[in-house]
Amino acid sequence: MYQTSLNTIHNKYAPYWAATLALMLIAGLSTLWFELGTFASGYLVDMVGPAWTYILFRGLYTAKADNVWTRFFTPDRTMILLTTACFVIEFLQYLKLYSSTFDAWDLIAYVSILTPLYLIDTRLLRQAKSALHTKPS
Repeated sequence: MYQTSLNTIHNKYAPYWAATLALMLIAGLSTLWFELGTFASGYLVDMVGPAWTYILFRGLYTAKADNVWTRFFTPDRTMILLTTACFVIEFLQYLKLYSSTFDAWDLIAYVSILTPLYLIDTRLLRQAKSALHTKPS
């Protein structure tokens, strides 16, 4: 019963996460198609790439699945892994280990979108769990 109710609540928000995925894909690709200025060309992909990955890894865009993947990628674990990966990539750029340009502002771009996604995700999850524990009067 509990898992079924949690699945129903997850599935209620899945279309909104899917729409967010689509909008981020369009935003990221738009930097290839249009000249949107230095901010968009420099930081938009740095913002939507990790956010897209967060939504995909968490499985928020589709019907709730209870499997090894979704149990492993909790909100906390996903946030830590993605933030670490982004920072490591930027650090490797700083060390000039591959052909790319280090930009400290990229670090802010990464967390500027990951943090709100994480907070929304954890809040919705907390609300869903608390609604399931509340007994109707």
